[in-house]
Amino acid sequence: MVNSVSADFSATIQAVGYCYTPYKQKFGIPRQPGLVNARGFIKLAGALNDPDSVRGIEQYSHLWILFSFHQNLEQGWKTTVRPPRLGGNEKLGVFATRATFRPNGIGQSVVRLHAVNNENGQVTLEISGMDLLDETPIIDIKPYIPFSDAIEGAQGGMAQQAPELMRVNFTELARNQLAQIAQQAPNQALEPLILGVLSQDPRPAYKKKADDPKMYQVALYDFDVFWKVINNQIHVIEVKEGMLAKSRHPKVR
Repeated sequence: MVNSVSADFSATIQAVGYCYTPYKQKFGIPRQPGLVNARGFIKLAGALNDPDSVRGIEQYSHLWILFSFHQNLEQGWKTTVRPPRLGGNEKLGVFATRATFRPNGIGQSVVRLHAVNNENGQVTLEISGMDLLDETPIIDIKPYIPFSDAIEGAQGGMAQQAPELMRVNFTELARNQLAQIAQQAPNQALEPLILGVLSQDPRPAYKKKADDPKMYQVALYDFDVFWKVINNQIHVIEVKEGMLAKSRHPKVR
């Protein structure tokens, strides 16, 4: 007879590092990894901030990262959730979704690895395609293995197909502002990031089939992006430096 696992199992988990991304607020973060080619980096922390901990990792093009939904932990979880993919009207079990409100608050994403740096005693992994809030604690890092991790013929249930993208337009004011920003911070690639994020339509599910005159805002890098939905197209009205988007961390190279 197989012994049952003790119901009172517990373990202490510490962050092995922190991920720094353009996403300064939860609203606007892509709902899955790889949908937006955003650049970011992971700074290793504590005893793991050692070149030996990532020795050989550069041979892999992609990594699995396990992380904490750290801003959701205090809000708890429920056995059922309303996935945005189903319009927020149908309930599914929490384990049948990738909902952010989970029993242990753990998320998992695949990211692309671009470089490994070791400068002034700080080991940093440069990555892209992440769907993480800025300063997300990283619990573990594992190589992505194509022959076993990419399963041919796998069924994706309600999420078998990639989401449809919306057209994104810019007002003349927004275009001029982006041109000025590109001169001041050419390494941030703000315009393609805006296109990638907003084409996913980050609005709540219940808003997507109704007339919606509301002005929305997302914080990306050091800027607030203001936009509306007009005739089922997204129009970027204004892009300006904002307090919510202020970053305390160095820019991604």
